[in-house]
Amino acid sequence: MKLFTHIQSLHQIREASVRRISGKKMNELPSLDDAWLAVKDGKILAFGEMSDLDRSHFNGFEEIDATGRLMLPSWVDSHTHLVFADWRNQEFVDRIQGLSYQEIAARGGGILNSAQKLREASEDELYESAMSRLYALIKKGTGAIEIKSGYGLNTESELKMLRVIRRIKESSPIPVKATFLGAHAFPNEFKENPEGYIDLIINEMIPSIAKEGLADYVDAFCEDGYFNLSQTERVMVAGKNAGMKPKVHVNQFNVIGGIEACVRLGALTVDHLEVLSDEDLEALNQSETLPVALPSCSVFLSIHYTPVRNLMDADLPVVLATDFNPGSSPSGNMNFVFSLACIKMKMTPAEAVNAMTLNAAAALELEEDLGSITRGKRANLILTKPVKALSYLPYAFGDDHIEQVYVNGEAFEM
Repeated sequence: MKLFTHIQSLHQIREASVRRISGKKMNELPSLDDAWLAVKDGKILAFGEMSDLDRSHFNGFEEIDATGRLMLPSWVDSHTHLVFADWRNQEFVDRIQGLSYQEIAARGGGILNSAQKLREASEDELYESAMSRLYALIKKGTGAIEIKSGYGLNTESELKMLRVIRRIKESSPIPVKATFLGAHAFPNEFKENPEGYIDLIINEMIPSIAKEGLADYVDAFCEDGYFNLSQTERVMVAGKNAGMKPKVHVNQFNVIGGIEACVRLGALTVDHLEVLSDEDLEALNQSETLPVALPSCSVFLSIHYTPVRNLMDADLPVVLATDFNPGSSPSGNMNFVFSLACIKMKMTPAEAVNAMTLNAAAALELEEDLGSITRGKRANLILTKPVKALSYLPYAFGDDHIEQVYVNGEAFEM
């Protein structure tokens, strides 16, 4: 039991009925200055202004003086590829020397490079390296996370990845959601028979995954040179019929009608969206599908940033995530995403916080438990170092502003 007192500003205070924030309302971030917050049994018990605090209600609570500090709900990262066998820093050098992401992939790099290394790695090796990365991300403020497969690209290795993710779920101190991304790239053995690989995904992988209950969601890389619209739709339908909601990579480089298809099939999210058409915005506006922007990928690949202002002008609820992976976004630091969102995508700090907390929780169907300062929600919290205002966090982008992360109300220590 803990009682935080003299919090300079307590941000993202919401009623339980508020499940996502859209459009112009994303620039509103309800806060309390000179606040207190009480935690009991891993949950937010109560909060208010210091002038109203009656300490007699909190006998036996450990009091923590938060003078000069900000408190926020932990970040929620709804799009990562946390399980992988090795980094791809040589491809980083290749890109510096002029090769594009697509050119690297065409000569056997990219996703296929990661797939080859993952097939050779043991389940224990993958688990241990992923847990090490997860703990580092929690220290940076991540309080819930999604993890995709997609570096196996055959039944045995995709199942191996998802079993590793299940082990992470079972041992992680924060909530973890699993996504099946067998449709990430076509493996070499199916390069001349792409429909045969789709058949393998639908007839072998998905039934095996469903039988073991290994995935919450199904994903596909819907893009020119990867999975076309018809193939993506087939995978989404098969996954959905097996109990996995679609969460789809789409519109990273080209508009090929993927967003409209995802909306039609009830996708929970569409992720990337570096390019958008008016038809895409209209389709999203008529749906419950959440648009997810991944600015770390944009800065690393030197590609367009998701036009989030267009999304918000269309009264949509934007989500921000890291896309943490060894090829196109080798960072799971949500604080860097915060800065990129403000500096490169012209989001206000309030808009970015909404996109990284409550909207991000909705992107993992966790909004009833996480994403805001709400009585009864899980006490996954960020306590900053002494700073003057919320805007300082994305402004001073090279600094570590977090003093302590709390998971279920307890200080997280690696």
